[in-house]
Amino acid sequence: DVQLQASGGGLVQAGGSLRLSCAASGFTFEDFAIGWFRQAPGKEREGVSCIRNSDGSTYYADSVKGRFTISSDNAKNTVYLQMNSLKPEDTAVYYCAAGHQTVGLLLHPDAPYEYDYWGQGTLVTVSS
Repeated sequence: DVQLQASGGGLVQAGGSLRLSCAASGFTFEDFAIGWFRQAPGKEREGVSCIRNSDGSTYYADSVKGRFTISSDNAKNTVYLQMNSLKPEDTAVYYCAAGHQTVGLLLHPDAPYEYDYWGQGTLVTVSS
């Protein structure tokens, strides 16, 4: 069975840091891209970042560029999202998702419909 386990969320003050982890199992990790999405109350799910495990190429939403860093440990089948300089507007439930490395995902790494498997969310709360 495909499983994605997101962890690492918590409460942090503005300007602080958190590192999220997404542990994957049940599929060939190198064949997939892993994306991080977030959803704040009353808002649509937003694509935050993505990494293609075949070549390590990455995507970042403009709202997190320069503050968040995505990385992958293929030996551990785990993707990390290092979040620095956190802002109250980063508060959301963060989800990781896995998608086949299709042309569609290459063109739209922030689109939830390009991903096939989803993990449960982990809550990030940034206080002002």
